[in-house]
Amino acid sequence: MARLASIEKANKKPKFSCRKQSRCSSCGRPKAVYKKFGICRICFRQMALKGLLPGITKASW
Repeated sequence: MARLASIEKANKKPKFSCRKQSRCSSCGRPKAVYKKFGICRICFRQMALKGLLPGITKASW
């Protein structure tokens, strides 16, 4: 779980646009965040398995 201070710091408008850090909207993880969904890979997998993401199905073969 991310610290509250680092989440608040990431939400502030940076001085330069290249300093913007993307974070997961549900857990606050700073790495492996999908821009299209705004969530990290771990939350993406959990939500896909539960069926919370429309159009996403778990591949099995």
